[in-house]
Amino acid sequence: MPLTKLVVANRGEIAIRVLRAASDLGIATVAIHSADDATSLHVVQADEAITLEGRGVAAYLDGAQIVERAQEMGCDAVHPGFGFLAESAEFAHQCIEAGLTYVGPSVEALSLFGDKVRARQLAMAEGVPVLPGTDGPTSMEEAAAFFGSLPDGAAMMIKAVAGGGGRGT
Repeated sequence: MPLTKLVVANRGEIAIRVLRAASDLGIATVAIHSADDATSLHVVQADEAITLEGRGVAAYLDGAQIVERAQEMGCDAVHPGFGFLAESAEFAHQCIEAGLTYVGPSVEALSLFGDKVRARQLAMAEGVPVLPGTDGPTSMEEAAAFFGSLPDGAAMMIKAVAGGGGRGT
């Protein structure tokens, strides 16, 4: 069944890109936004917009509220963009359970690849080269020891294991 109305569960540049692509495909669009993002460009670019309860990042991480708003607006699909809920198998499952098409990876893929530790273990098991790193949640002491094991001049990146809530690296 073709998509007719899409809510973009994100903000900023990624939301604008998804909104434009949907528009090019003739799909009606709904932007979500927190109260403090009411004047953001993605809100203007969408056919319709709806305000989420909450401010800042917290509003965009409230999957249950986003699903509820999508249903209220008559949407039949949700696109998560990237970041925020895009790696959440739970959010994808909520969308599907509510009868919404989730425009993204399957719940199974998200369950695996949304967990950085499991994804890294799978890559190593399949012979995919990976950079040196720790094997899971890491204490400050373990991070310091790991950094000390790197060659002089090397850098270290710290990444959330299961999503950073919009914080990235």
